[in-house]
Amino acid sequence: MNHHFASLLAAGLLTGAGLAGAQTPAPAPSFSASNTSEKGVRDLAATCAACHGTNGRVAPNSTLNGLAGKPRSDLSNALRQFREGKRSATVMHQIAKGYSEAELDALADYFSKQSR
Repeated sequence: MNHHFASLLAAGLLTGAGLAGAQTPAPAPSFSASNTSEKGVRDLAATCAACHGTNGRVAPNSTLNGLAGKPRSDLSNALRQFREGKRSATVMHQIAKGYSEAELDALADYFSKQSR
């Protein structure tokens, strides 16, 4: 055994698994932290406007649900049901998966405080 190899093995830098060709697992993806500041929540809510209208007020005759002024608990429950696949949706089940628990609660709180 060469001296360099033996010193690496002794230092614990090589293991039997390493010798067999095992690879180190890739690090977990890193996501940005939840942003539940006042501005952060407004920015998150702005992404909902394309479907649910500015500040959750849908256009007249829209077939989509308005979010403005709905009870916070109803909005929060609906978001979690979408995320868990327990509520039928076209895209909301995918969208809701992208938010943390804190962000879902902050969005529900934000829309519940908007006037209809």
